[in-house]
Amino acid sequence: MSDIRYDDRVAVITGAGGGLGRTYALEMASRGAKVIVNDLGGKSDGTGAGTSMADKVVDEIKAAGGTAVANYDSVATPEGGKAIIQTALDTFGTVDVVVNNAGILRDKTFVKMSVEEIDLVLDVHLRGAFYVTQPAFQVMKEKGYGRIIFTSSGAGIFGNFGQTNYGAAKMGLVGMMHVLAVEGAKYNIKCNAIAPTAKTRMTEDLLGPMAEFVAPETVTPMVVYLGSESCETTHEIFSIGGGRFARVFVGVAPGWFAGKGTAVKAEDVASNLEQIRNPEGYSIPANIGDELGLIMKAFSS
Repeated sequence: MSDIRYDDRVAVITGAGGGLGRTYALEMASRGAKVIVNDLGGKSDGTGAGTSMADKVVDEIKAAGGTAVANYDSVATPEGGKAIIQTALDTFGTVDVVVNNAGILRDKTFVKMSVEEIDLVLDVHLRGAFYVTQPAFQVMKEKGYGRIIFTSSGAGIFGNFGQTNYGAAKMGLVGMMHVLAVEGAKYNIKCNAIAPTAKTRMTEDLLGPMAEFVAPETVTPMVVYLGSESCETTHEIFSIGGGRFARVFVGVAPGWFAGKGTAVKAEDVASNLEQIRNPEGYSIPANIGDELGLIMKAFSS
């Protein structure tokens, strides 16, 4: 297999001033990408701002012979998201790759969580991805090429104590990815999501002894592949960490069919729950039409 290159490709990476985003920026730049290093420069809880984090990564890229510019806009507003993509357009004339990586944490148990803590996390993770991706998607649609990566999390896909806001945002990103993969298919826009486990300033206190084995660099190869022209994969989710790479998917089990036109009672559901829950023989719908097709298939059986 030939080397994966990013020559003449423009990559926008949010939250690239440290952690995972930094590794993506450095690796893509080393493979020829022109990189927009976006970072607000705040703390992991979203407070504060500064230019030093993005500037430092840009300096690293340039010192290694690569090409990059810094951007300090917040993803959490429509104006900020548009400005990030505009930086790519003004500097390099286009955008080919978007990695939605920026994030914050405001962990708290559900009954103690404030509306502000919900909004702040949704603004950065979920709305932020929308604000950045929408103007980029328009450019990609017009040119007939694009690669978009959303950063989900096991906290949203599987659940994690004290992260209602974060989990809701991260699973929302999976939904956004699925829809854009469908909408972007005929324009050669590939959209995927990752659920990374890595030691960053946001997670190092949560991972315990495992942290030393899950460096950000162990996630980077998958992101570099998904963002490349070599990638033909779309509409998928990947669990990544410590050198392990695995597909995560949403499937539909065969379930129990009461019969067309049959009046079903709650007691019928209860008595057939084992068959309803049995995952054997599952299907993986590519879109809502496929799901409806499963229902129609049951009608005709």
